[in-house]
Amino acid sequence: MPPGVNSPPIRLDPRRPLLIVDVDEVLGLFVRGFEDYVASQGVDLRLDGWGLFGNLYGRDDGRLLDRADAVSLYNAYFHGPVEDMEPTPHAADRLAQLSGAASIVILTNAPDHCRAPRARWLARHGMDYPMLINEGPKGAAVAALAAQVTAPAAFVDDLIGNLDSAAAEAPSVARFQLVADPRIRAFAPAAPDRHRRIDDWPSLAAEIAAVLTAPPR
Repeated sequence: MPPGVNSPPIRLDPRRPLLIVDVDEVLGLFVRGFEDYVASQGVDLRLDGWGLFGNLYGRDDGRLLDRADAVSLYNAYFHGPVEDMEPTPHAADRLAQLSGAASIVILTNAPDHCRAPRARWLARHGMDYPMLINEGPKGAAVAALAAQVTAPAAFVDDLIGNLDSAAAEAPSVARFQLVADPRIRAFAPAAPDRHRRIDDWPSLAAEIAAVLTAPPR
């Protein structure tokens, strides 16, 4: 696997289609969980723009947290409270359906110390698929996984940067954007001319199934 991936390699059946899926705001309602956590620490997450670190304010003084304090809260959230994150509606059952015909790999950008909590969360919510912890743009990891199969492949993420990276590194992989929390969808940068944007799992799964059952490339 490429240098950004902090996980053992995953070996795939080259004949099976491949679905690569992000976690936060795709399989789980990350922003909602993070909002609850920072509230318990006396910090408000104001949902009036895209991004986390520029939207955290001290409840007592209304001061915008500096980046170091925001990152500290983010890392602390991944030490345990992240396991309380709600799953995205219909994500687990639609992945289960898709897994009948495709290999599924979870590709998540998260601190390495989150590996065990994240794996437990996925298993608890019926999404116990092979998982890779990544750092930085995901294109190289998507390309390395897709190179193992001759069947069609697809990638789902909420962040345009990761989707653009995949487009550059693995252009044959179909790309889909999903933003799970309806409160932040309007703020999420999108590029529908480059990546299909579908914000609910029932509709998304139908589109993915159509791509993955296309003739081998």
